Amino acid sequence: MIKKNRTLIIVTSIITLVPILIGVLCWNRLPDTIAIHFGSDGTPNGWSSKPLAVLGLPVFIFGAHILCTFGTAIDPKHKNISQKMYRLLLMLCPVVSIVCAAAIYGYALALPMGGWLNSAFFMNLLMGILFFMIGNYLPKCHQNYTVGIKLPWTLADENNWYLTHRFAGRLYAIVGILCIINAFIQLRWMIPGVIIAVILLPAGYSLALHLKEMKKDR
Repeated sequence: MIKKNRTLIIVTSIITLVPILIGVLCWNRLPDTIAIHFGSDGTPNGWSSKPLAVLGLPVFIFGAHILCTFGTAIDPKHKNISQKMYRLLLMLCPVVSIVCAAAIYGYALALPMGGWLNSAFFMNLLMGILFFMIGNYLPKCHQNYTVGIKLPWTLADENNWYLTHRFAGRLYAIVGILCIINAFIQLRWMIPGVIIAVILLPAGYSLALHLKEMKKDR
């Protein structure tokens, strides 16, 4: 799996670290304290030092990228992970790194010039794109221990896995579209609601299938 995607792994790794180069080039224009976390309305509510924002965040995301890259490859059921799903996984961290950099640097550089970059737009757009992409691939994901909705019932029952991921795929795609729309209207409750929905609904659906099967076996 790694050998087949060696070039993509190298390219995505470089892209994930590109924000460091951008931060170094803009170093003198960046404030000493940089907003790195924003509320649902785009207002900053978390700050860090310039070195941590420029170096620490991209390195952290890069670490997650490497973990996903090699962790998936050594999955005992890695043969069940399609090439398309693996490539999608490789593209997630680079996208997150670039969009986060756009929000953080954009806000930090625009504010001294009297501007205002609404980071909520980028966050909603990022979530929307990611959810929509994942939603399209989830139904095609076969049982494994790394990628997908890994619950005791989905891992124990192949049919439960298939039905749960088909349901979750549709849910994620719908949620993705709603997040993209919300990038423009920015309802504050949307992101918390989305996070709760994508966690609880597939898990509840999977559990309901499991309980239904248990009743049949009695």
